[in-house]
Amino acid sequence: MQKKFLTFVRDNMVPFFALLGLLSGAVIRFAFARIDVADIVWLAVLVVGGAPTVLKTIQKMLKGNFAADVVAMLAIITAVIMHEYFAGVIIVIMQSGGEALENYSLRRASSTLEQLLARAPRIAHRKEDGQITEIEVNQVRVDDILMVRPGDLIPVDGTLLSPQADVDESALTGEPLTRSKQTGDGLLSGSVNGGSAFEMRAAKIAAESKYAQIVQLVQAAQQDKPPLQRLADRYAVWFTPVTLIMCAIGWLITGTPTTILAVLVVATPCPLILAVPVAVLGGINRAASASIVVKSGTAIEQIGHVVVMVFDKTGTLTFGTPTIDQVIALDGVSQDDLLRIAGSVEQLSSHTIAQAMTSAAQQQVLSLPTNFQESPGFGVEGDLDGQHIVLGSPRYLNDKTGKTIPAATIRPQLATYIAIDNQLAGLVTFKDQLRPGVSELMQRLRAMGVQRTVMLTGDSQEHAQAIGKQAGIDQIEANLLPEDKVRLVKALMQQYPVVAMVGDGINDAPALATATIGIAMGAHGTGISAEAADIVLLVDDVTRVADAVEAGQRMLRVAKQSIYAGLGLSFGFMVLASIGLISPAVGALVQEAIDVIVILNALRARKAPKASRVQ
Repeated sequence: MQKKFLTFVRDNMVPFFALLGLLSGAVIRFAFARIDVADIVWLAVLVVGGAPTVLKTIQKMLKGNFAADVVAMLAIITAVIMHEYFAGVIIVIMQSGGEALENYSLRRASSTLEQLLARAPRIAHRKEDGQITEIEVNQVRVDDILMVRPGDLIPVDGTLLSPQADVDESALTGEPLTRSKQTGDGLLSGSVNGGSAFEMRAAKIAAESKYAQIVQLVQAAQQDKPPLQRLADRYAVWFTPVTLIMCAIGWLITGTPTTILAVLVVATPCPLILAVPVAVLGGINRAASASIVVKSGTAIEQIGHVVVMVFDKTGTLTFGTPTIDQVIALDGVSQDDLLRIAGSVEQLSSHTIAQAMTSAAQQQVLSLPTNFQESPGFGVEGDLDGQHIVLGSPRYLNDKTGKTIPAATIRPQLATYIAIDNQLAGLVTFKDQLRPGVSELMQRLRAMGVQRTVMLTGDSQEHAQAIGKQAGIDQIEANLLPEDKVRLVKALMQQYPVVAMVGDGINDAPALATATIGIAMGAHGTGISAEAADIVLLVDDVTRVADAVEAGQRMLRVAKQSIYAGLGLSFGFMVLASIGLISPAVGALVQEAIDVIVILNALRARKAPKASRVQ
């Protein structure tokens, strides 16, 4: 408990010091009647606590940023000049307290680039003079012969020398299935060897390979992303000049300097300094109750303004693992028997397709095959109940059975072909299954004001079109690399003010960092995509995206209500102060009362309406 208190004090040193000084000065003045000592205490608080605000505001003004802090800075300086230390301390407490709230809401846990670099390939196994030597990946030279063991990351871009390889590129391309490679095919750094060991020839050094390009894309996206104007600062742009005009009017009416200070104290935009951060924190907490982590106040603001929602396909709109679409039986074999036979033989394979087949056949009694053999990436064979079974690609069946599969039987989508005793018995086709509730999500987003939905994927055009149509997506883009996704997101950002991107893989990280708002599927997605994003869904449920939008929109409504009410009351009391009816000390107390009103209203951002899905 003591440690937590000390941490709180350390993180909020200025507001804690200012509040302690205010109370100490009040006790000295009213309990011991030492006005002079109380003024010294308040002056010390005003100078020490107000100096950071004054310096930071001046620095912002020199950069052309005239934000909500300008009036507070002027009030602090004027309070020192006029010896109105009590009123000045009130302003310091309000200003530093608002900054503490904002800093709390903006705190982030770690660095995106550190996460990317932590996963980057670090070692390679170079083959020289019949020996395998382990080297650092940055020592790999073009044309080096490398050995990649099962489960290893491919260290650099290159070409396959072995007859075949089974490579998992899902982290880079989003394609859910491992890809079978043959001699001469290209290999991408950062992908994983999903089969047996193979040899490759390095085509690029590590710094020029695909994984390094993704790191560079994320870095460039973060640097190029323009800073977004805070909600409070947008209102301060016009409120600050109005305050200065009222100060001038007050000076002309009363001719006394204290009138200027009274106007500044009453006009200090506490609805902007305090109420907006409170509403932002309420919105962030409301999202958190739905297992949505919002990393910053800007993110909860911008998600409430989103007009275009971009989705990755694999792992985001779909489960990212293949499921059986059709079982097509031929030559008198029933569908149930074909699935039982296929599931039985595939039990001994670790391939993604084999696991899907075995899982689908679990309702039947499965038998273990004998004489099982697997050619990773191509197919399997084995004996079952006195029959020889071959499963795999058309080329694999042609080689094993000596018979060519009729062209009319071959399907364009992913499929496994099954032969029994060298006779084609049927095939099983697969699909990447759409997550439940996705089409309803698109309808809900449109009802919330999202004008356009887009799907970006590294998958084939045919698969993408099928999923996109089923989901109700407006625009579908397929066969994309990470840099293609960034390019398309940038194009959308030129057309629309706020673009959100939802993804889960390493290949999505650059686009997540580029978009106005990046939303990551954090439950099963990569840590890299979660770090690159502004918002993370902690549950494997893409429909929570709509809950995030709803939380942002409600936060904006509540914050604006507080702003309108608070600034309206402040302006009314500014008029009274400008004609000499309110002193600086009274003005500070009035402003505190306004603060209480707007903060109580801002707390409503935390509460979800009864009809909301946020739980």
